[in-house]
Amino acid sequence: MMKLSPTLYAGLIAISLCWSMPAMAQLPKTKIINTNARMRGTPDYAGMNTFVSNLLAKMTLEEKLGQLNLLTSDMDVTGPSIRASYKQDILAGRCGNIFNAYTPQYTRQLQELAMQTRLKIPLLFGFDVIHGHKTIFPIPLGEACSWDMALLEKSAHIAATEAAADGLHWTYSPMVDIARDPRWGRVSEGVGEDTWYGVQVAKAKVKGYQGTTLGANDAVLACVKHFALYGAVEAGRDYNTVDMSRRMMYQYYLPPYKAAVDAGVASVMTSFNEVDGIPATANKWLMTDLLRNEWGFKGFVVTDYTAINEMLNHGVGKNNYDVGGLALNAGVDMDMQGSVYISEGKKLLDDKKISLAQINTAVTRVLEAKYKLGLFSDPYKFSDSLRAQKEIMSTANLEAARNIAKHAIVLLKNEQQILPLKKSGTIAVVGPLADDQRDMIGSWSAAGDWHKAVSILDGIKAQAGNATVLYAKGANVLSDTVLIKKLNATGGNIVLDDRTPNALIAEAVATAQKADVVVLALGETCGMSGEAASRSNLDIPDNQRPLLEALLKTGKPLVLLLSNGHPLTLTWEDAHVPAILETWFLGTEAGHAIADVLFGAYNPSGKLTMSFPRVVGQIPVYYNHKNTGRPFNDANKYSSKYLDVANDPLYPFGYGLSYTKFDYSNLKVDAAQLVPGKSLNVSVTVTNSGNFDGEEVVQLYLRDLVGSVTRPVKELKGFRKLLLHKGESQTLHFTITPEDLKFYDKDMHWTSEPGDFTVFVGGNSRDVLSADFTLLEK
Repeated sequence: MMKLSPTLYAGLIAISLCWSMPAMAQLPKTKIINTNARMRGTPDYAGMNTFVSNLLAKMTLEEKLGQLNLLTSDMDVTGPSIRASYKQDILAGRCGNIFNAYTPQYTRQLQELAMQTRLKIPLLFGFDVIHGHKTIFPIPLGEACSWDMALLEKSAHIAATEAAADGLHWTYSPMVDIARDPRWGRVSEGVGEDTWYGVQVAKAKVKGYQGTTLGANDAVLACVKHFALYGAVEAGRDYNTVDMSRRMMYQYYLPPYKAAVDAGVASVMTSFNEVDGIPATANKWLMTDLLRNEWGFKGFVVTDYTAINEMLNHGVGKNNYDVGGLALNAGVDMDMQGSVYISEGKKLLDDKKISLAQINTAVTRVLEAKYKLGLFSDPYKFSDSLRAQKEIMSTANLEAARNIAKHAIVLLKNEQQILPLKKSGTIAVVGPLADDQRDMIGSWSAAGDWHKAVSILDGIKAQAGNATVLYAKGANVLSDTVLIKKLNATGGNIVLDDRTPNALIAEAVATAQKADVVVLALGETCGMSGEAASRSNLDIPDNQRPLLEALLKTGKPLVLLLSNGHPLTLTWEDAHVPAILETWFLGTEAGHAIADVLFGAYNPSGKLTMSFPRVVGQIPVYYNHKNTGRPFNDANKYSSKYLDVANDPLYPFGYGLSYTKFDYSNLKVDAAQLVPGKSLNVSVTVTNSGNFDGEEVVQLYLRDLVGSVTRPVKELKGFRKLLLHKGESQTLHFTITPEDLKFYDKDMHWTSEPGDFTVFVGGNSRDVLSADFTLLEK
C-alpha cells in the first residue's frame, strides 16, 4: 500500500479534530437484528489454548498474515462503506481486523464477509473511543481534574457499554503518556504531568473498559498508548523526536504503561517517536525485552496508523520489506493500515528475515483476543440493534456525563464572590463559544453527534430561573484565515459571522450594559487541540482579547468561561478578570454542567493535573522539578531564574478553588522515624470555614532530601477527596510506608534509601503544610 504521511493521516481522520457523524444518518436500511439471547454467556478460557492451536494448524501463511492486518473502513470519511479491494481482502482471508466501522448493521455486514471465508475467523472491530462513544464525556485532561477514580472508571465503562452495543470490540484508549509540555496537542487526550496520578488513572480506565471479564456484553478490549514516551516529544510538536535517559524513562514516563499492563490491558499501541534512537515500532528492547519479558504482557501489540511505513522517514530502512522485518522482529503483532506484513511477510519468511514461529506467536495473540471476546462462539455477538437503541445515549448515561462534566470544572479565580450567580436580574451571555454546540464535545469525539450537545447559552437559559438572559456573539472564535482554512480542511466547521469585529463588539457592549453580570465564553475551537494540533502560542486567540477588554471597561461584573484542550497562558486575564472558570471541552452535557456550577447547584471541586505556564518561554514547567546547584534566589543574580518572569507557573499542579474556603491545620506525623517494614501515620485537619458545602481534594506530597541520585522538590503520593459541610472539620489520615519512598537509585535498583524526608499536605502542590521524618537503616 502507498505510504501515508502524518499530514495525510490527519486529513483522513477528521475525527481526530472534531468531526462527528449524526447518528445513523447514512446507514443503509436493514432489518433490526436481535442476538441478545446469544449474548448472555462468557467464553470458556480453559479451552482457549487448544482451540487456538488447532485453528492455527489449519491456517495458510496468507491467512496468518491476514490476522496481522488491520484496515480502515473509511467510515470516518465516507460513511458506512469500505473499499472494494478491502472487501476482497476480507473474503480472501487477507484482512482479519477493521477499524473505523461501527453500528450493529454495518459491522454485521462486514462480519458476514468474514463468515464466507474458508476458516470463518471473525473480524475484530476497533475504534477511537477516547472520551465516550456517542455519549461524550469531558476530554481526558479535563476529566482527570475531577480527581475521582470512580467517576473515571464509570465513564470508561459507559463508553465500553455504548461501543459494544454499537458493534465495536476494541478501543484505542487509554492514552497514558505523561506530558510536561502543554504546547503538544495531545495533552488533551492524557491526564497531565504527574506519574503517580497517571498510574491511578491508567488502572481505573483499563478496569472501566474491560470490566471483570472480557466477553461480557459491556466490555471491550482496551489499548494503552502510545508506547512509549510519546508525551515527551521535542518542542511539543506532534510526531516529533523523543530522547531521554533510561532513568527518566523508568522513574517518570514508563510507570503508567506498566500500571495498565498490570491491570490486564488487552493490547498496546506503539508510538510514532523513537526510543533511544530506534523508532518504537522497531524497538525490540521496548516491545519484547521490557514489555513482555520484564513486565509480563500477554496481549497483542498494534502499530499506530502506518507507523511501520513511516519508519522509512526515520531512516532505519530502505523500503517496506526492511521495516516490516524490523517491526515483526521487535515484537509488533498487528499492522494498522500499512499492509506491510501482508505484502512483505512471505518474502521476509522465504529470506529467513523472520521465522514462522514469530508469525505464529503474533497470530496466536490476535486469535486469543477474539476468543476472549466470545467471537468464535458468536461472531455477531455485538451486532444487536435493539440493544443499541436501548443503551446508547440513555437517560442514565447522559446524567452520568453531566455529573462527570461538572466535577471536571476548575475554578481559577473568584474575586468579590461573583460566583455563584443569582437566578434573578439580567445576565448577558457573550462570546464566540457561548451559543456553540460544535466545539463542546472537543477533539477525538469520533462517533459523537455535536448536534446533540448542550451549548453554554442553552444550559444557562435552562437554569436561569427568574433571570433574564441576553446574548451577543461579540467576536468570531478566530480571525486567522490561514488557521481557519487548515482547521476547516479537517472537519473544523468554523462558520464566521460576516459582521466587522467592531460591530460584533459594539453589540456585545450594548448587551452587557443592559445586564447585571456578564458571562463571557472564550477559548479554543475543538480543532486547536488533539492529534496534529500542537500550538506554539497558548494565548487566547488574538481576536478575542479586544472583546474581553471592551467588556471589562463597562465595569460590569464579569465571569470568564474557558473552553480549551491545552493549558493556556492567562497572565493578563488573571490580572484583570475577577472570575475565571476552566471548563475544558466537557462533552454532550457541557452546557448543563457549566450552568450547574455557575448557579451553585454544584460547588466546583476540580483541581488541575497540568500546570498552567505564565508564558510559553517557561515550558516545560511542572511541579516535580529538581533543584539545581543554584536554586532560585531572587536576591542572588547568579541563581536559576528568568530576568522577565517568575519561575513558577501561574496556576500550579493540583490547583483549584471552591465557592467556600478550606483551612488546613495541625499536620502531624505520629513518629519522627520510619522503621523499615513499618509505616507512619500522617494526620491533618481540614476545616470548611466558608459559607457553602463543598468538596476538597487533599493532596499529600513527599520529598527525599538526600539521595544517591538527585530527587524532585516534591512528588505526589496520595490524595483524598472529601465533602465538608460549611463549618465542618475533619481529620484525615494518610499512611506512609517505605514503598512510598522508593525510586531508581544510582545503580538503577528500585529501592528506598535511609535518610531525611519531608511530607507536605495541602490543597495544591504549592500551598502546603510540612513536617519531617527520617527513614532508618534496614
